[in-house]
Amino acid sequence: MNILAELVNHSNAQIDLHKSLLLEKSLLRKEGLLGPAGELVIQTGKHTGRSANDKYVVLHEMSDEKIWWENNINKMTSQAYKELSDDVIKYLNEQDEVFFTQRSIGSSSIFSLGIEFVSTQASAALFTQYMFKPFEENLHNDHYKILHAPNFKLDPKKYGTKSDTVIVTSFYDKTTIIIGTLYAGEIKKSMFSIMNYLLPDLGILPMHSGANQNSVEESFVFFGLSGTGKTTLSTDDGLQLIGDDEHGLSDQGVFNFEGGCYAKTFKLSFETEPSIYLASTQFTSYLENVKLSEDRSSIDFFDDSFTENGRSSYPLSFIENRVESGKGKIPKNIFYLSADAFGVLPPVSLLNNEQAIDFFKLGYSAKLAGTEIGIKTPIATFSPCFGAPFMLRHPEVYSDLLSNYLDKYKINVWLINTGWYGGSFGEGNRFPLKVTRSIIRQIQSNKLDKVEFSTDEIFKLQIPNFIEGIDTKLLIPQNSWKNSSDYLEIANRLAESFKTQLENLKL
Repeated sequence: MNILAELVNHSNAQIDLHKSLLLEKSLLRKEGLLGPAGELVIQTGKHTGRSANDKYVVLHEMSDEKIWWENNINKMTSQAYKELSDDVIKYLNEQDEVFFTQRSIGSSSIFSLGIEFVSTQASAALFTQYMFKPFEENLHNDHYKILHAPNFKLDPKKYGTKSDTVIVTSFYDKTTIIIGTLYAGEIKKSMFSIMNYLLPDLGILPMHSGANQNSVEESFVFFGLSGTGKTTLSTDDGLQLIGDDEHGLSDQGVFNFEGGCYAKTFKLSFETEPSIYLASTQFTSYLENVKLSEDRSSIDFFDDSFTENGRSSYPLSFIENRVESGKGKIPKNIFYLSADAFGVLPPVSLLNNEQAIDFFKLGYSAKLAGTEIGIKTPIATFSPCFGAPFMLRHPEVYSDLLSNYLDKYKINVWLINTGWYGGSFGEGNRFPLKVTRSIIRQIQSNKLDKVEFSTDEIFKLQIPNFIEGIDTKLLIPQNSWKNSSDYLEIANRLAESFKTQLENLKL
């Protein structure tokens, strides 16, 4: 039974409207403002990012044993879910207008899900047209629904929830309900989480990663947490973008789950990221929580008065250099992007398979001083599989899959520090984007194949002795620090935290 069949009052459903009509509806309904190039500029209110503590999965025999409940995933009873679902459908049915889209996620030739989406927001319907792929009749492995009711007034006591914000998925009903937040990332990540739950049983590795390919169709994958450079580095001149954030790896190769991009916009400029900048400043581009001038003549991407997590959504068709099929070959190289604010990891190192699995389980980056109240020095943060909030199963499930692919296809894995050198945050400097780009481009051009490597004493990483155009002083972290003893103290402390985290993750 589809969503429209459940909604008795079909007359209020605006079905698969063209993006121009959705833009017009969004403006008429005062959901957003029009930017200087015709962008739709949305403010999401109190939620400018994911509601990490408000994620639920409905208890059912299909999910109980497989879900990684310790990963801040809340349990909802089937009775509470049924009551909530009935109330939300009743609420949607009472609205003057709701917006319905049919989309898909994944690849019809490998694995895909049909998506039926209904929302009170025209702008959210536009977002789904960008982030998800066109619906393909009779070509999906299964179908899921999203009930999007951000303004539904939820009483936490009635449904046993932590707050009036809820993102809940029932694998029995094949439905996600989103309440209490206008942040569009919840729509995108809810379906990513579903794919992450389903695909391992098919031997497919879901990846929180970007991907691109070069002129000879060699594929490259970029794992990384938000803010480490995943979108920026996968969208590079001279390479074709497969996708910026969500992919699967099967024996047929890499495939993009999505039909669009959801890029961070803070400090976005044409000079540093021309493709993303141009895609973000087109007619009907979708912008969240960015600063629009009062006279609507300009957008200041360097203004973080709303949040540093400003976002841009646009279809892949807005990127000129892209892979139309959204698919690539088995990757020759995989990059782990880590913004090390301690400044002790090298800018690049080659991992053996054991290290590759350990760093995959770690998903290491660092919180910076000043980003949260009370943080005076960098703090190590770990997000297993480089995307723990979206991984519904234990990291061992995903790491076992990755290990099999690394062994089977002899894939190289590189650890790339997009963070600091010469000292920790506040003392050292951040690696310039042009340095990181140069390193990755040389790996993609096979220029490091014949370079000799040295072993780092603390982390046991293989570090290239020479990279064309890169100061050799930068390659060995200790050499760029003023005080070697300070480096050794911090590096050893971080290495110990790695060991502790890996022990804590054991089943």
